[in-house]
Amino acid sequence: MRYWLMKSEPDVFSWDDLVAKGETGEEWDGVRNYLARNNMREMALGDRVFFYHSNIGKEIVGIAEVCALAHPDSTTDDPRWECVDIRAVEPLPKPVTLAQVKATTELAEMALVKSMRLSVQPVTEAEWRIVCRMGGMN
Repeated sequence: MRYWLMKSEPDVFSWDDLVAKGETGEEWDGVRNYLARNNMREMALGDRVFFYHSNIGKEIVGIAEVCALAHPDSTTDDPRWECVDIRAVEPLPKPVTLAQVKATTELAEMALVKSMRLSVQPVTEAEWRIVCRMGGMN
């Protein structure tokens, strides 16, 4: 299993919106960055994903999982763009803010700190464990 972080503006599509989609989940459409698209192409079913509220809140709020492999993005006819589907697994008991991540020495190399604008990014297993612990998960 691999780990990822996906960003969404909560006034456009929030954690609560993903939860409301239930087991079906939601297509992670509209990504128009090659590196982010390539990251989605690397995802496997069951990979875990931190759901990050960008712009408003700037915090990791939940854990999702990949429930459909990379496929054509339904929001465009351009064959270059693909996406995966994700579904909510569980909320973090305590959201983990960007400020907290930046203040944690062990997370200094995390893509969220180094590649802040990238909407779909890899997370190492060590980073995953640290953020989960910060969020109140054992």
